[in-house]
Amino acid sequence: MPAAGAGGERRPLLARRPRAPGQWRRAAAAAAAVLLVAALERAAFFGVSANLVLYLNSASLHWDGPQASRAALVFLGASYLLAPAGGWLADAYLGRARAVALSLLLYLAASSLLPATAFRDGRRALCGQVPAAPLGPACREPACAPAAPAPACAPAVYCGLLLLALAASSVRSNLTAFGADQVMDLGRHASRRFFNWLYWSINVGAVLSLLVVAFIQQNIDFLLGYSITVGCVGLAFFIFLFATPIFITKPPTGSQVSSMLKLAFQNCCPHLQHRHSVRDPQGAQLLPDQRSPQPGPSPQEDIANFQVLVKILPVMVTLVPYWMVYFQMQSTYVLQGLHLRIPNIFPDVPANSSMALGAQGSGYKIPEAWLLLANVVVVLILVPMKDHLLDPLLLRHKLLPSALQKMALGMFFGFASVLVAGGLEMERLQYIHRNQTVSQQIGKDVYYAAPLSIWWQIPQYLLIGISEIFASIPGLEFAYSEAPRSMQSAIMGIFFCLSGVGSLLGSSLVALLSLPRGWLYCPKDFGNINNCRMDLYFFLLASIQAATALLFIWIAGRYERVAQSPASQSCPSRDRG
Repeated sequence: MPAAGAGGERRPLLARRPRAPGQWRRAAAAAAAVLLVAALERAAFFGVSANLVLYLNSASLHWDGPQASRAALVFLGASYLLAPAGGWLADAYLGRARAVALSLLLYLAASSLLPATAFRDGRRALCGQVPAAPLGPACREPACAPAAPAPACAPAVYCGLLLLALAASSVRSNLTAFGADQVMDLGRHASRRFFNWLYWSINVGAVLSLLVVAFIQQNIDFLLGYSITVGCVGLAFFIFLFATPIFITKPPTGSQVSSMLKLAFQNCCPHLQHRHSVRDPQGAQLLPDQRSPQPGPSPQEDIANFQVLVKILPVMVTLVPYWMVYFQMQSTYVLQGLHLRIPNIFPDVPANSSMALGAQGSGYKIPEAWLLLANVVVVLILVPMKDHLLDPLLLRHKLLPSALQKMALGMFFGFASVLVAGGLEMERLQYIHRNQTVSQQIGKDVYYAAPLSIWWQIPQYLLIGISEIFASIPGLEFAYSEAPRSMQSAIMGIFFCLSGVGSLLGSSLVALLSLPRGWLYCPKDFGNINNCRMDLYFFLLASIQAATALLFIWIAGRYERVAQSPASQSCPSRDRG
């Protein structure tokens, strides 16, 4: 074999089977179709999630701030937590191509439920009569309401969000691995580049959604905004069907989830397994080559794959607190931004115009969700720079850090983001305690905000964007490349599932701190958060992230030492993709 040089195994992989120009063009066209579908699906997803807190907190449904934040975190968490189900269905029964197509069809049906709650007749049909409870200023008098009202239309909203989450999670877990399958024969270097451009594409979809859909939702109409998300999903579905003839599709090879669970049971409860073997001795004493052949992986392959899974899981589990921090940008960061001064898009609109509704700074407001653009723009700029400049430069000098080292660096930037958010919240509450608030019209509702500009939130969004480059993209690469080939969909599903666990843990923490005497207990604010101590919540998240980052560094170091050992490198059973 020729020497690989700085490129490691990449050049032999590319040189071992030369590709005809037609095959390269097919791979490029298939990958491009997958990237376009991913961009449209992410546009729809951000169209639902970016302004979800604002929608639930608006005059249509009247949820209070913590209730809306919890719903957003539950939706985001479920959209990742359910990913293993989609991966298991693809591996066991459907295959990745069919799983993606059916998931997009479910996505299309489920995304139609939110527009139905956005207009009066649809809301009445799904939810009954929604009581009026307009937003009001913070109240510190004993006569104020002692508790927040129950969220209106909660069963229909949560049902729609969970169906959307199921569809989105299945698309995410299968489309990622399916796209990597299209370029797998071109070598591992091509797979790494695909993951870079996949992340770039989904952020292009996010830009489209934030610039257009978020503006329409906040300033014009939620019904029109959510209808656009339905159109994005429909377009993605038809593009995927149209491109099916050029895709590399693989039939389902069977899921090893049952085998993995059985092996885990054997390791955890060997005494129960021994009793079962005594009750059913037939076949138990036979050697492997004496048993009748069974379809699917052999028991030896199951054991080897289980050993790989045991090594990978601790690495991915210690990334959970990072996801707790990451998902704040679509929940509590949004809630914080609604209570900072948001400028008008057209600042010269006269105060006595027909658009003025009695609140300071009326007119078309900068959509609060546009702050997510700071995160997205960082990704759009840094991914091409990393792919074309930084990675090749570090590779030539043999300084390219491993995926695990990049993930540790990403956790540090996530810690910095939530720490900055806590500092800004402390400053915002100083103005609130001095009764220096301004009222501002956002959509049809009035919020009472500190006179601090919303642009002060940009650093925390930028830091989250940088953390994505170093934590999420290498995390995807790690999950795909380290998984046994027969378990790639399942491992990708587990990776996304643990992301959802982080979001749900963040939601549970918000719920816990929203109990009486908790830091986020502020029922007297009537939709505002000016009696809450959200700064303490941010600092608690920062502490959790810092502690688990140290644990991650230790676990990652052990993993890399084991992976570099001669015994691990000579093991032929890993069969990575």
